[in-house]
Amino acid sequence: MSAINDFVITVATANGSGSQSSNNILVRTLFRMGIPVGGKNLFPSNIQGLPTWFSIRANEQGFTSRKELADIVVALNPVTAADDQRLLKSGGVLFLADDVRLEDGVIRKDISTVRVPFKKIVGPVTDSPKLKKLLVNMTYVGLLAELLSIPQDTLEAVVSHQFGDKKNVIDSNLKAIEAGRSYVRENLTDFEFGYKAETRAGQNENRILIDGNTASAAGLVFGGCTFVAWYPITPSSSVVESFIELAEQYRVEADGKRNFAVVQAEDELASIAMVAGAGWAGARALTATSGPGLSLMAETAGLAYFAEVPAVIWDVQRVGPSTGLPTRTMQGDLASAYYLSHGDTKHVVLLPGNVAECFEFGQVALDLAERLQTLVIVLSDLDIGMNLHGTERFQYPTKPMDRGKVLDEAALSEVKEFKRYKDVDGDGIPYRTLTGNQHPKSGYFTRGTGHNEAGHYSEKPQDFAAKLDRLNKKHETAATLVPQPVVDYQPGIKVGLLIYGSTSEAACELRYMLQSKGVVANCMRLRALPLGAEVESYLDNHDRVFVIEQNRDGQLMSILRAEMPQYWSKCISILRYDGMPMDPQNLCNQIMSEECPRA
Repeated sequence: MSAINDFVITVATANGSGSQSSNNILVRTLFRMGIPVGGKNLFPSNIQGLPTWFSIRANEQGFTSRKELADIVVALNPVTAADDQRLLKSGGVLFLADDVRLEDGVIRKDISTVRVPFKKIVGPVTDSPKLKKLLVNMTYVGLLAELLSIPQDTLEAVVSHQFGDKKNVIDSNLKAIEAGRSYVRENLTDFEFGYKAETRAGQNENRILIDGNTASAAGLVFGGCTFVAWYPITPSSSVVESFIELAEQYRVEADGKRNFAVVQAEDELASIAMVAGAGWAGARALTATSGPGLSLMAETAGLAYFAEVPAVIWDVQRVGPSTGLPTRTMQGDLASAYYLSHGDTKHVVLLPGNVAECFEFGQVALDLAERLQTLVIVLSDLDIGMNLHGTERFQYPTKPMDRGKVLDEAALSEVKEFKRYKDVDGDGIPYRTLTGNQHPKSGYFTRGTGHNEAGHYSEKPQDFAAKLDRLNKKHETAATLVPQPVVDYQPGIKVGLLIYGSTSEAACELRYMLQSKGVVANCMRLRALPLGAEVESYLDNHDRVFVIEQNRDGQLMSILRAEMPQYWSKCISILRYDGMPMDPQNLCNQIMSEECPRA
């Protein structure tokens, strides 16, 4: 009996071999069939030719997080073939290129191994050696399509969409796919393949398959971002590249006037300084980076915080410290982002947990930066940012942009005096004016040095202490304005999960696994720092809370310990920090080893 719409496929190839197109075509075809599916790319960070793996997970229940072991492995890379068979679960299927020789010559006895002459299959498709090298990947698509019973018309529609108006490219790829299908019909008719893909009509009709960086760029375009300064760095570069592409499409008027500006700076220090300058002048401004770039931005981050200048950093996290693993994922920047800069500094940090929130937080981050007059840091990561995830179609934002407490000329005429850094409303947030305001009261000095309410230079202890106290008051206000946690709570359940970011993909399946073992757990997903009263209430209502993070040092746990020490004893760290996306089975094993109370 076949497993229907429930399988994991891992394809092992070499970087630069053209496998990305074939991988995307397969995962997008499954998605178009209405099957819940996700795709994760594991690629090298340095040179072409090194090993790369692409994992596709289809699951009828919608569980698309990473699994340690695959049901099906296609091994096209002779360098990694010996290890690739270890990626299979017992009983899985290995499709091994017939010209690949395993170093030790040993093939596992508990799996089914099928030798496939991929290069021979692609031979008749083209006479071009270069094209054969690329199209050999499409033969595996055809092979799996035939074995999984994927409809040819759906596959052809995806290929046409992938390559647009390039008819010759479409034709050659379809020929390679058909060659793979023909090989199965002619040679594998007796092979018992235990997996099948069935169309679920309308299931994904209102959904899209998208990566988080593209979603982020769309959110920023429609959220009103007018200025971007950046220095390219993996894995955040495609945020700005996609922003440029979308802004060229949607933010250029009929006369050619562009309502945005993008500057590639000489380094990260310059990019954040440009963003601070643009934010001071009234632009909705952003830079995108990753951990190493974030470190370089520390000084200007402190300036934005202390001088109260709106700015946004979009940090797509990767593995650190140092250069680390540039093409692997982690949640290692939480603490550094929250406290970025020297002195007493605390920033607003947004924690998107899926691609929909990457889109949503485009406007939210810019709104908060202007409402709070401060730096806002968004922490995405490589898993969300560069991998494919299914989501509901994005809706055009209908909420007006929040420019915050800006005094125009008419408003200034109504006030007795304007002091740039005075807390008028008791929320810690002062009023500001923008460049171009002609009213004589509008001018002020923006200072990163000590200053009083009027913006005058001051080294008086009382002025400096009052300034820090007001900034802390603003931080408390921020806790009421940032996106609130998503909570799935049932009264009487005493075990809780506390998660954030990309961990959310694994959390649903984790709870399902725990329940099958008799452990029922509530779940809270943080969407921002600072922590608010809802987090305190959640911790108060559970006897044991598992804090799940993708870093070594339990950075959220450290923040909890500092800000809510009364709950420290009931919190338990569950950590994963090997650079791989979270696997729910690993998390389940860790939690069960803590002897959870059963339902």
